[in-house]
Amino acid sequence: MRDFACPHCGQQLAFENSVCLNCGNSLGFDLAARDFATLGPDGVTTTGPARKMCANLHVAACNWLVPVDGEPLCRSCSLTRTRPADGDPALPAFAEAEAAKRRLVVELVELSLPINDREADPEKGLTFDLLSSQHENVITGHDSGVITLDLAEGDDVHREQLRISMDEPYRTLLGHFRHETGHYFFFVLAETGPARQEFESLFGDPDLDYQEALDRHYSQGAPEGWEETYVSSYATMHPAEDWAETFAHYLHIRDTIDTAAAFGFAPAGAAATHALPGDVGFDRIIALWLPLAWSLNMINRSMGHKDLYPFVLPPAVLDKMRLVHKLVAAENTPAEVNAAVGA
Repeated sequence: MRDFACPHCGQQLAFENSVCLNCGNSLGFDLAARDFATLGPDGVTTTGPARKMCANLHVAACNWLVPVDGEPLCRSCSLTRTRPADGDPALPAFAEAEAAKRRLVVELVELSLPINDREADPEKGLTFDLLSSQHENVITGHDSGVITLDLAEGDDVHREQLRISMDEPYRTLLGHFRHETGHYFFFVLAETGPARQEFESLFGDPDLDYQEALDRHYSQGAPEGWEETYVSSYATMHPAEDWAETFAHYLHIRDTIDTAAAFGFAPAGAAATHALPGDVGFDRIIALWLPLAWSLNMINRSMGHKDLYPFVLPPAVLDKMRLVHKLVAAENTPAEVNAAVGA
């Protein structure tokens, strides 16, 4: 994530700002520019194409812009198929989930990964059902591009209880979104062709019986010595979960490096250079990440908190993540460049 500034007065902004606390101007985030624009008294941007705030400004605290004569919902909000009704007690949790989803969407757009609106093709693309388990049984998961999230995950106590009971070192709304989109991008990036062969050589057969693997995982736990070949104990359950966990960690690492570079904690060119395809780009990511993660963990400990990134990346995990990087980079790299670097 970038370091933003108010276009009117230069005050530093957070990604979630809709008002500058220094000059009082209303602000909106422009996804195309990945930057903020100022709105006039009429609620329309003062520069560039005429834009206004997303219709979810109040219900989901959405600060993104939409064309004045276009659809009322922004790129991120339009991906949500189902949400709590107006007046539902779960609406604050819905707003938290949407905030996390906006961070996900920015990263997917910056990676040029296809989101594909389902209006164009009902059979393709990401869509989200953000549901409250206060009213029904909700299972967070993925099915054919539809990502379901239990909004109870937005409650700190509930999420922490689940994290402890499931022996997870990390559990967040953004982490859920990154993991579940990983399942979708398996079908986009690795289900067929040469990528499928590379996937199976590293992760295993994705067509193994999932229910059998699930039952085995929760009855027997992770196999002994799993830390040498998997990024998390949950990744040991099934090749599909191994991929989703690895994909999520790739997004964790990439976004954190980008943010660190924006705020001077990583080399200024980090955000550009680690987007390179092939081994050069991936090696750059890891060379930046390992000392940064160590430093952030030590900072957290200085504040009395647990490690920010409580994971180890052994060689086998790095090989898996290298494949994720290769396939992601191929989505936004010309074919002739791929050929030149051997990707």
